[in-house]
Amino acid sequence: MTTNGVGISRAPSHTWAFAEADADDVNRLGGKGAGLARMTQQGLRVPPGYVVDTDACRQYLADGRMPDGLDDEIASRLRDLEAATGKTFGAGPLPLLLSVRSGAPISMPGMMDTVLNLGLGRDAAIAMASVTGDVRFMADLVARFHSMYAEIVLGALDPSSDPGEVGADEEPGDVYDRVWAACQQSLVDDGDDPVPDDPRAQLTGAVEAVFRSWNTRRARTYRDHHGIPHDLGTAVVVQSMVFGNVSDDSGSGVAFTRNPVTGEPGLFGEYLAHSQGEDVVAGTRTPDRIVDALSPELLTELRTVADDMERTQGDVLDIEFTVERSTLYLLQVRSAKRTPEAAVRIASDLHGEGVLDDAGALRAVTSAQVRHVQRPGFDDDEVAAARASGRLLTSGIGACPGQVSGALVLDPDRAKETADAGTAVVLARSVTSPADLHGMIAAAGIVTATGGSTSHAAVVARALGTTCVVGAGALSIDESSRTLKVGDRTLSEGDLVSLDGSSGELFEGTFAVATPAAATEALASLLTVAGRVAGCEVLGRVTLPSDVDAVLESGASGLVTAVDDVLAATGDLDGLVQGLLEGSSGGIEALADQVAAGLTPLLSAAGDREVGVRAIDLVADESRELLQQTAVTTRHPELSMPLGRPELVKAQVDGLARAVRDSGGRAHLALRHVSDPAEAASLHSLADGAGIGIGTYLTAPRALHGIEAIAGHGDVCWIELRTLQAAMIGLPPRQLYTAEPLDGYLSRGLFTLDPRRTIDPTTADLLVRAAATQDRVPGCRIGVRLSASASDETVAELYRMGFRRFAVDAAASRPFQLALGQAAAG
Repeated sequence: MTTNGVGISRAPSHTWAFAEADADDVNRLGGKGAGLARMTQQGLRVPPGYVVDTDACRQYLADGRMPDGLDDEIASRLRDLEAATGKTFGAGPLPLLLSVRSGAPISMPGMMDTVLNLGLGRDAAIAMASVTGDVRFMADLVARFHSMYAEIVLGALDPSSDPGEVGADEEPGDVYDRVWAACQQSLVDDGDDPVPDDPRAQLTGAVEAVFRSWNTRRARTYRDHHGIPHDLGTAVVVQSMVFGNVSDDSGSGVAFTRNPVTGEPGLFGEYLAHSQGEDVVAGTRTPDRIVDALSPELLTELRTVADDMERTQGDVLDIEFTVERSTLYLLQVRSAKRTPEAAVRIASDLHGEGVLDDAGALRAVTSAQVRHVQRPGFDDDEVAAARASGRLLTSGIGACPGQVSGALVLDPDRAKETADAGTAVVLARSVTSPADLHGMIAAAGIVTATGGSTSHAAVVARALGTTCVVGAGALSIDESSRTLKVGDRTLSEGDLVSLDGSSGELFEGTFAVATPAAATEALASLLTVAGRVAGCEVLGRVTLPSDVDAVLESGASGLVTAVDDVLAATGDLDGLVQGLLEGSSGGIEALADQVAAGLTPLLSAAGDREVGVRAIDLVADESRELLQQTAVTTRHPELSMPLGRPELVKAQVDGLARAVRDSGGRAHLALRHVSDPAEAASLHSLADGAGIGIGTYLTAPRALHGIEAIAGHGDVCWIELRTLQAAMIGLPPRQLYTAEPLDGYLSRGLFTLDPRRTIDPTTADLLVRAAATQDRVPGCRIGVRLSASASDETVAELYRMGFRRFAVDAAASRPFQLALGQAAAG
């Protein structure tokens, strides 16, 4: 392959040729421009071009006009491109046509706008027909360009892209005049502005349109959903065209260096002969598999390029390419969007192959992806029965795994409305476009009638982690009647359907959800790396003996549980509560036996793993329903104090001690809401000689101020982060586990930070001092208890503070271990 760079003799201000640009400066060049610069500088066959940088976009959006001098720079770059290609912009004998594409610093698939075949004035069109000998090809280019420009630059709705019937022997000038006039007239008829016929005016308009597209509704919606800043701006990539629609030995395709759905190694992708790139990704035609469609020579060349780039960049890549008369050209490379299942396998495989080190492998997967692969799925027996009974409506291409049921909706606006009302939605479309994004975000599943695994629907679904099936060709969707037909069967909007994003199947009706599958070997491998790098203990929450194996298989080093949870599961809690309400001692006297009976099988299942047991808490938020706490603590206010009834605590100590002896296990009992060293000393005396560890759960700022003295009287000290944060803020702890009212409060600017995502400075100061206590009180193990899932930012903060011992809910175990590994790897 040869390098096709374009140089410039002066220092640029806002434009950068692929050959001269700093490929590492993604913030300036955008992801697309940086990828093209890197490929060009590696000597790969890339059509020459240049980048208008993100700074120019920001200036344009701020001032409402092109930055000073940018028009002159663009004119100079055009002269450079003409010199490099031997072609002329806007004229013959060899016309230079351009593609104008956006490229933000952060990949936003399908969000921004592209114009192809720019530069087709009358002279250039006639020259194109002459040089190719194909007037129909020229007519197709003219109609495509006119439609794209009208829609993207001028904002026309659904402009015509049909050149009409063109005879092979017609005069090129006559054909151009007829096609151009028809396209222009359709715009005028619809009240739209005509497309300029001056190629230089076309280029300026296209660059400005890409700048403006940064602030379209769908772009802002995508950024809001993914937390992408709104002030980055987008770069503009201007590149000389190559044509996949010029002949039968031409075409366009999208290749992934590994399967983005499963993570399976090997080149994966699709190719559409006699087409331009937009035909492949738009989903309006169903392409062929690369391995079936490309010639052996081209397939070998593409594989070599893909393997080399993957190893060099240390990531699975998404490569857009065009074949022009059997010659391969690379048009774009970027990090491939992938399903959570694929992300886990790819990271593990690249680590095993030596492409990624520990830190790189851990960074290649997110906690959200780990949570996704643990999601429940359909019951296999029900699915098999549904197939046998004829409930299977149709099958397509599984584009993003997952199994979901919901109400069938055929319109993105109604999908959002229905989802906002609390109903799960399966959005069905003939084909999706960026205008559907708000409905796609709201949907639990997406199914389309056309398109392949690189279509808009597939790419966006993978980015969202939304179950998706594409190319279900048997579907016929009638939006006017709000019905979906498959053969002689008709479903109406609102009917319940189920979607399998792995098998590609769409079913009528719903299914029961089965228990999540065990972690894959790849995930286990990654978590082993995370555990080695972080060097932390992570204990997972259980209630029943049957919970133990799953939590330990998740990589947890130990377990935590609570006496009230265990007694509720065994049915003994009601008697205890009733006895406390009546003031009788019978309930407390029986408590030791009940604790022993409930915890012995759990400790036996745990084997030699440590089990931390929280004592009964009569004032906690989570006990509101479980323990009828208002009545109990109103009648007996001393029960709201940690040691208000010492005999209640002593019964739990005795019961746990008996369970340890009977099971041969290891356990400690920890009492909640202790805040004074005197309480800790009294608790230690209660457990003296019991043969179990004793400790505390600290929930108040006062407790953390005195943690060193409190820890001196115990074996274990847990800091309950959420309860502590709530106390610092002055809110009930339950408000930190729900979206509202905090979301609304934050949106009004009444809190400067979200306590669910980060730790406020005052609380952080207390935690830093608490973590340092571990060295001064080595006999007490100090850890943090996190209820519900913790944000990656919170996990990283806690790790930096020095905490190395944690207790989490069972479902959070794997994501938490990954986040710890990422924090440790830096």
